[in-house]
Amino acid sequence: MTARIREFLKYRIADGPCLVVDLDVVRDNFVAFAKVLPDTKVYYAVKANPAPEILKMLAALGSCFDVASVTETEAVLAAGCTPDRISYGNTIKKESEIATAAKLGVTLFAVDCEAEVEKIARVAHGARVVCRIHCDGTGAEWPLSRKFGCEPDYATDILEHAHKLGLIPHGISFHVGSQQHNVEAWDRALASAAAIFRTCAERGIFLSMVNLGGGFPAKYVRKTPKLESYGKAIFRALRKHFGNSIPETIVEPGRGLVGNAGLIEAEVVLIAKRSPEDELRWVYLDIGKFHGLAETIDESIRYPIRTTKDRDEMAPCIIAGPTCDSVDVLYQKTPYPLPVSLAIGDKVLIEATGAYTSTYSSVGFNGYPPLRQYVI
Repeated sequence: MTARIREFLKYRIADGPCLVVDLDVVRDNFVAFAKVLPDTKVYYAVKANPAPEILKMLAALGSCFDVASVTETEAVLAAGCTPDRISYGNTIKKESEIATAAKLGVTLFAVDCEAEVEKIARVAHGARVVCRIHCDGTGAEWPLSRKFGCEPDYATDILEHAHKLGLIPHGISFHVGSQQHNVEAWDRALASAAAIFRTCAERGIFLSMVNLGGGFPAKYVRKTPKLESYGKAIFRALRKHFGNSIPETIVEPGRGLVGNAGLIEAEVVLIAKRSPEDELRWVYLDIGKFHGLAETIDESIRYPIRTTKDRDEMAPCIIAGPTCDSVDVLYQKTPYPLPVSLAIGDKVLIEATGAYTSTYSSVGFNGYPPLRQYVI
């Protein structure tokens, strides 16, 4: 918790759970990315947290943006970003959405199949396209499925198809999995990208950019490598596979930029045991999977949880949300240690929640309002 967040919560009149994001931390994170990857442009993944205050600050700092919808595109433009700093990274788009984005000035689109290429060619003739290839995501806490990315061997055909339809084959993109702990995870993907560059060149198509994606972790319970380690490993892999002809590169951090900038203050609603002999307590909070903590699905993301009683005796417990839905359990497979003295009404602080929380919060499941967010 930063001093600014601590001061804000001191004077906040509690009315349900809330997320507080410190812009100073986001700014420091952006500067850190620019320092460790000096020749790589930062494209903030807007989906992580599209708060207008965050977008406006990053736009003023010179950040570029990765968007996934027309709404995100419009939000970024409203924040002061120009269309040439926007990448439409979603590979699943309606043709009408592509047309609208093109009218707004966006010229860079991601694809991973020929059908998507054809949609872009019909309504955004002359646009640049980047083909996304599949990565296995080994080492990531939140691995990506086969929903995105073609097999690397197919990418050249897709890009050649784009070329024949009047588009500009611009490069290759990939994502090594969210919350990636293996700093060498980019090596295999870059090997595939370099091979595609060579194959395309043999067909007279010359690519110029590699989108390194996201995957840079926020600090949760598990220890993570320093950002500098990722920067060095990525540069080594670029030199290894591209030699002296390193292409233009971009990264799309989301969690890595805003994750550790946010903190959720929640409250204990109930503490219960299922029988007198039961050793495990059930601790119910006024926030759960439907209020922004969706990344606890399969207990993939394990958030640091703090209380004012953390110096007392600790014991494992099951943590759940308040809704009438049986899937609204945060940590059960691996019980979470909390103070034995924890009581109903106590406040808990859930750290590193600046990313993928406010946007995952439901509109009103069971009548609970969306997660309140304050950006300071």
